[in-house]
Amino acid sequence: MKKILKLTLVVAAVLCSTTVFAQKLARVNTQEIFAVMPETKEMQQNLDAFGKELQEQLEAIQVEFNNRYAEFEKAQATMNPTVKQMKQAELNGLQQRYAEFQQIAQQDFSKKQQELAAPIQEKLDAAISKVAKAAGYAAVFDAMVFVYSDAAQVVDINAAVKKELGITDAPAQ
Repeated sequence: MKKILKLTLVVAAVLCSTTVFAQKLARVNTQEIFAVMPETKEMQQNLDAFGKELQEQLEAIQVEFNNRYAEFEKAQATMNPTVKQMKQAELNGLQQRYAEFQQIAQQDFSKKQQELAAPIQEKLDAAISKVAKAAGYAAVFDAMVFVYSDAAQVVDINAAVKKELGITDAPAQ
């Protein structure tokens, strides 16, 4: 009885191990595909416009600071110490406001970038899942994080995912 149980366990272990090795694996370069998706171009245009708007606001604050600083430099020799101290505090406050706005602008830009990229990434993920399920792949890995892969055992599905997304490679010029 014990021999039969041991034999059964050994056979089960061998079957399980061969099943694991028979799994189909694939890789895809999500960065490459994301970059050529039509939605990415629109996202980049929106980000450029948003960034330009933020940059214009930053430049306006910088111009205001420069103008006030120039006025201060001209008039400081004739200012009494109290007025001079108030003007310096005002300039420091303007400089601090610029630094705070710059930090907030960077955060807003990152947030906007994530907001615009999320639906594109979801569409890409859905296409990868659809291709993987249709071809029966057990796992799909991003090519950008591979340290090593054996091309004979891991299938590149970039072309299939691009086809699923309706992306055609531009002809070489």
